[in-house]
Amino acid sequence: MVVKPKIRGFICTNAHPVGCAAHVKEQIAYVKAQGQVANGPKNVLVIGASTGYGLASRITAAFGAGAKTLGIFFEKEGSERKTASAGWYNTAAFQQAADEAGLWSKNINGDAFSDEIKAKTVETIKAEMGKVDLIIYSLASPRRTDPKTGEVYSSTLKPIGRDVTTKNLNTSKREIDEVKVEAANEDEIANTVKVMGGEDWELWIEALKDADVLADNFKTTAYTYIGKELTWPIYGHATIGKAKEDLDRATAAIKESTAALNGEAYVSSLNAVVTQASSAIPIMPLYISALFKVMKADGTYEGTIEQIDALFRENLYGETPRFDDGGHLFQNYKELEDDVQARVQHIWDTVTTETIDELTDYVGYHNEFLRLFGFGIDTIDYEQDVNPDVAINNLI
Repeated sequence: MVVKPKIRGFICTNAHPVGCAAHVKEQIAYVKAQGQVANGPKNVLVIGASTGYGLASRITAAFGAGAKTLGIFFEKEGSERKTASAGWYNTAAFQQAADEAGLWSKNINGDAFSDEIKAKTVETIKAEMGKVDLIIYSLASPRRTDPKTGEVYSSTLKPIGRDVTTKNLNTSKREIDEVKVEAANEDEIANTVKVMGGEDWELWIEALKDADVLADNFKTTAYTYIGKELTWPIYGHATIGKAKEDLDRATAAIKESTAALNGEAYVSSLNAVVTQASSAIPIMPLYISALFKVMKADGTYEGTIEQIDALFRENLYGETPRFDDGGHLFQNYKELEDDVQARVQHIWDTVTTETIDELTDYVGYHNEFLRLFGFGIDTIDYEQDVNPDVAINNLI
């Protein structure tokens, strides 16, 4: 079948198998071009391994450090008539590249919040990996079923304390408008923390520790975005921000519970980039489009793979890791420079529908969005028939 993008609002409902594979190969090539990660990990578990920062982490661990990787994800497979999710195709391409490179790699598809998937993961690590020395926690989900109670929690993207009306880039209409977002109530705040906070990260580390599959001196990190004043009303100081604050609580709890192993737990603060999750958040499309314009002009722009590759080399395995004031591994320092933020603020204040292309890099933003789903890649002929039914090797 010929596959063209089907975009509805802030999501793309299909994906291109050959395009996704090309995108993964580009990221692998970037990591390999940087050389070996000094003193990198050997046995890596990536929870949320199929897209965005999780996928970039898996690529960096495997092709930058030669590590064995076990990837956990929840993706939809394709059929003769329907495409799979982008994460499915990404994983299939990663696995093929790992096989060709002689790298051990296996995959588990299922609900990472569940006890069943945790148990299956532990069983696989015991049987085939020994002990893991790096655990990446990179889940992005709108809902979570508590494995102990069976209760389902849903997250919200709302401000706290008051309604917020803010400038917005309407990607469906390609125009600047305003969006009003109502303040969250206490239940919505608590539910968002339950879904996107640190509880499940803690449960994963607890399960691995109880099974004795954590290596001495292991490292684990979860990812966060903190941002600055522009994004705080709907991100940093909002429901999702409360959930991210809970990662700090989980960091301390994990360090305490694994003290006998001398374990290291960090929250890593990363750049604003185009992901399936960030495109759903009001403010972010306009903010990221303005940020791209400024950072590309400065030559400091970093996409997902550049951020994670640098995180491994500079911070996770660097000799002099950089921390922000909150104690997070500080990888988004280039974005948060005062001069960068001031120029982004000026764009924000002055941009109109008529000047989107002049003042922002919305073209770049939109192209990055398309690439998440395997579209907009120059080397791919999108008029060609492709087989949407792609298998993932080493799927447990």
